[in-house]
Amino acid sequence: MKDKIFGVLQRVGRSFMLPIAILPVAGLLLGIGSSFTNETTIATYGLQKILGSGTLLNSLLIIMNKVGSAVFDNLPLIFAVGVAIGMAKKEKEVAALSALIAYFVMNVAISAMLLINGEITADGQIAKDVLEGTVTSVCGIQSLQMGVFGGIIVGLGVAALHNRFHKIVLPNALSFFGGSRFVPIISTIVYMFVGILMYFVWPAVQNGIYALGGLVTGSGYLGTLIFGIIKRALIPFGLHHVFYMPFWQTAVGGTMEVADQMVQGGQNIFFAQLADSANIAHFSADATRYFSGEFIFMIFGLPGAALAMYRCAKPEKKKAAGGLLLSAALACMFTGITEPLEFSFLFVAPALFVVQVILAGAAYMIAHMLNIAVGLTFSGGFLDLFLFGILQGNEKTSWLRIIPVGIIYFILYYVIFTFMIRKFDFKTPGREDDDTETKLYTKADVNARKEAGKAAGEAATTSADPVSELITKGLGGKKNIVDVDCCATRLRITVAQPDRVRDELLKQTDSRGIVKKGQGVQVIYGPHVTVIKAKLEEYLETAPNEFAEDAQENVPETQNNSVAETENVDNAAQASVPVKEEKIRKTAIIYSPVNGIAADLSTAPDEGFAGKMMGNGAVVTPTEGTVYAPADGEVEFIFDTKHAIGFQTDSGIPMLLHMGIDTVKLEGKGFEILVTEGQKVKKGEPMMKLDLEFLSANAPSITSPILDTEVEDNQRIRLLANGEIKAGEPLFAVETLE
Repeated sequence: MKDKIFGVLQRVGRSFMLPIAILPVAGLLLGIGSSFTNETTIATYGLQKILGSGTLLNSLLIIMNKVGSAVFDNLPLIFAVGVAIGMAKKEKEVAALSALIAYFVMNVAISAMLLINGEITADGQIAKDVLEGTVTSVCGIQSLQMGVFGGIIVGLGVAALHNRFHKIVLPNALSFFGGSRFVPIISTIVYMFVGILMYFVWPAVQNGIYALGGLVTGSGYLGTLIFGIIKRALIPFGLHHVFYMPFWQTAVGGTMEVADQMVQGGQNIFFAQLADSANIAHFSADATRYFSGEFIFMIFGLPGAALAMYRCAKPEKKKAAGGLLLSAALACMFTGITEPLEFSFLFVAPALFVVQVILAGAAYMIAHMLNIAVGLTFSGGFLDLFLFGILQGNEKTSWLRIIPVGIIYFILYYVIFTFMIRKFDFKTPGREDDDTETKLYTKADVNARKEAGKAAGEAATTSADPVSELITKGLGGKKNIVDVDCCATRLRITVAQPDRVRDELLKQTDSRGIVKKGQGVQVIYGPHVTVIKAKLEEYLETAPNEFAEDAQENVPETQNNSVAETENVDNAAQASVPVKEEKIRKTAIIYSPVNGIAADLSTAPDEGFAGKMMGNGAVVTPTEGTVYAPADGEVEFIFDTKHAIGFQTDSGIPMLLHMGIDTVKLEGKGFEILVTEGQKVKKGEPMMKLDLEFLSANAPSITSPILDTEVEDNQRIRLLANGEIKAGEPLFAVETLE
């Protein structure tokens, strides 16, 4: 249980890194834009002619400032999408879209509750008796001030829904909405109720967050020391992102009014002040207490540790160790990336990491005590110090105080590391045994050791998806599969060697039929094919990359008979049985959706349609470009490539209007949809426009199957037209027998 919780927390921490990764770019734009549009900076360096108001560069820098601010202003939405992507196991793009939808749905639901209860007025104004700062504008929606927590609630929840439902199989009538298409649907429903719930719950949570933030900020320098120690101590476990993010981005890290706006979180406060730097005398050290100290040990302290490890290296290994340590130290100093250094001595000498944790934690406290207020985007390297310290001026940041403290830290790290390495003979880089390679260890090395014992067990496990396994074998093995795709009802596979495909195995996967065209194999499953495709792609990620073994058993000759031969046998057997009179209980008429030439379905220029593998009905070759409703009913689904419409008649007949053959490959070109999913239509209402000239030139055929996709055992199809037909004239009848 403990390992499971730890694993989940690690994934949560990693998922935070995607939205956090945009902050350096946004911070860079905001830092440069703010620095070089600051009138004091321009006057100090005499840059009025180049950067003064009205110049081209000034305009560009103002735009950069605004763009950078836009990222920080919309971090909750960015976190919602980013966390969903990070936590989703498969089909991450679906999770991203679902999170975007859910975020808006949740906030709109909250806004509606605020309106219903009189906390915002009909014109969107906040009522006078509402506590200031509790209601804010979220992407133009008046909602509760949830900050980044709102985005995380959406991201984690949608990811959980996605991982649970992205393979769901629905009943045949609703199968189009199964699989990944179900995720945004369930997310919308769930987060409508989450929004309603948040209206009642969040004010209490908000009070708790403010109280926690007050406890942290009220603990003064000791609180800063504890924060720094905990943050650095969590580095080996990959959980530091989970810990520090609330302090950087939410009210846990404090609140402050900046430019008449209530801002939450240390990093957000700094960048809000940076954007309004002309009106700020000195940036808030209470806000930057959660990161200013990093400049001390990243630019000065850890390079001192690197020098100590180099000086302690064996003479014959000093050259190799020196090159590695120098590159790692430079990366640490300039970008704040400490992993190459920290993980090296953590791995071989944990005691040195304990020293690093204590000294680093103290650096946070010292920076707070000295009123140092230098912000950062991601990590405390020289680049951030230059942008958010030096360029902003010592008067606003007190960045000069970092230098003397940093020099002391360099000496401390060097002396302590040198003493401990020699005293305890730690095998730091350059001191390894003669048969061990000199290298810098990374987090990957640590994880590799943790996972070393699991590989054999995992290799021995059997597939949890026997259907995908059987499909893979039927297609000749993973090595024989070049590409996997699907259309409305067919799994479309490109194989390397067609002769390796085994129809008898594919038929065992509940397929309705198999169509082969050169290296293309189409396995017909029906509208739930998207779920089958998703599961197959997931299975192929871990399947052995090899050809399936050739069939050893001899398939009985009767199993190799064609469908036509089987039907002949059945017909012959039935010939000796007296024909029972069939009574028709009811008849439903399906009308032609287009002007054109009607024909029997068996004439379709496609084996799958002609063999009635996807249903029964008729074909019509259009002569005019408008497609009309074939009966009163409802549009159930519209395929992404616009070439086909799923339709349910009011008499209960599920239909597929498939315009042209292999038109899925046109990716929507030549089609214009005139209806929406879920729309009720009357017979003869326009549903689609066809560019017949384009389709005739680019599709294999414009002959269009009009199908009843679920013909029951007691039903039969009777063709009512053969030849020229007008839209709205009877095409075929669906007769239900007693």
